[in-house]
Amino acid sequence: MKDGYQALIELFREWRAFERPPLRDGAPDYTATTFERRHGELAELQARLRGIDPASWPIAQQVDYRLVLAEMNWLDFYIRVLKPWTRDPAFYKSVYVEQSDTPAHEGPTHHAAIELWTYSFPLDASSEARLAAELRGIPPLLAQARGNLTGDARDLWTTGTGTMRQQTKDLEDLDGRVPKAGPELKRANRAGIAATNEFADWLDQQAPSRNGPSGIGKENYTWSLRNVHLVPMAWEEEVALLERELARAHASLRLEEHRNRALPPLPVVADADQYRRRA
Repeated sequence: MKDGYQALIELFREWRAFERPPLRDGAPDYTATTFERRHGELAELQARLRGIDPASWPIAQQVDYRLVLAEMNWLDFYIRVLKPWTRDPAFYKSVYVEQSDTPAHEGPTHHAAIELWTYSFPLDASSEARLAAELRGIPPLLAQARGNLTGDARDLWTTGTGTMRQQTKDLEDLDGRVPKAGPELKRANRAGIAATNEFADWLDQQAPSRNGPSGIGKENYTWSLRNVHLVPMAWEEEVALLERELARAHASLRLEEHRNRALPPLPVVADADQYRRRA
């Protein structure tokens, strides 16, 4: 293997290709057997990274090394601790109708997400074929999910069910937006609607048996902070930081209330609709 920074570049390319799971019946494979194998393969990539010594490199290249290390730690943490494919039904959401306000997505997302907001309607022939191909991945993914979801996280389970019910509505809306679509797109979309409905019903049936906690614990949180997010703090230090910020916010509020004490009080928002109108 090549030494130095070039070795890191080549390992990074190999790592990014590895990060995407293989396909199973046309959907990403998140089964336990595959993850057990991939966790071992990840350990081999991590060992190769540890075999590269960046100590003498320029700072910018050392930063690159730390970022690759953090990405590999992220997948290790996902497999060992978070396990959204086993704990969180919302992980299997496929359809995103709006762009996220974060660089990627907020929360765990599988590798075959359908970014519906990137399509321009009415669809041209190429876009219609591409969307139909993406939608065809929904039924096999949700069929796989029933075997993968063995976790006991009560809160994740119940909120995830609501997420999947919303996906049904989004797919039904899509059906109305493509009235002149060809048979392939129509067939794929309606199969997605049926599969999502059946999956949400299954989640409801399973919900009474899911009664465990959804949190990961302070020790795991601290490990993720330091090794994935590269934040040199512990859970307790983050709590102290947030408590200080809350105290500052309360103090600022009291100062503003005192400064404006001669003014009439602001009207209180009566309901959610009024809040939305004001916003």
